[in-house]
Amino acid sequence: MVDRLGEIESILREGRVEEAIGLLKEYIAGSGTPSDRAYYLLGNAYRKKGDWQGAINNYLEAMEINPDSPAAAAYRMANDILDFYNKDMYNQ
Repeated sequence: MVDRLGEIESILREGRVEEAIGLLKEYIAGSGTPSDRAYYLLGNAYRKKGDWQGAINNYLEAMEINPDSPAAAAYRMANDILDFYNKDMYNQ
C-alpha cells in the first residue's frame, strides 16, 4: 500500500510548500476518515509558509481527532513562539 501522506511529507521537506498544501487539502477532502496526521502536516505546511493562524487551526483539528497527536507539541511550540513575538513588540 502506498503511503500517500509519506509522499506528501517528503514534498513538504523538499520545500514545495504550496504543492504540499494543495495535496493535503485534496487528501483531507477525499478521505472518508479524518486523519490527524494529515491535519498535522497541513499545520506544518502553513507554519513553513508563515501562516501561523492556519498552522494553529490545523494543529487543533489534529488534536481533536487524536489528543496524543504530535500536533499537540507543535501547537504548544507555535503558541510559545507567538507569545515571544508579542511580548517583544512591547519593547520597541
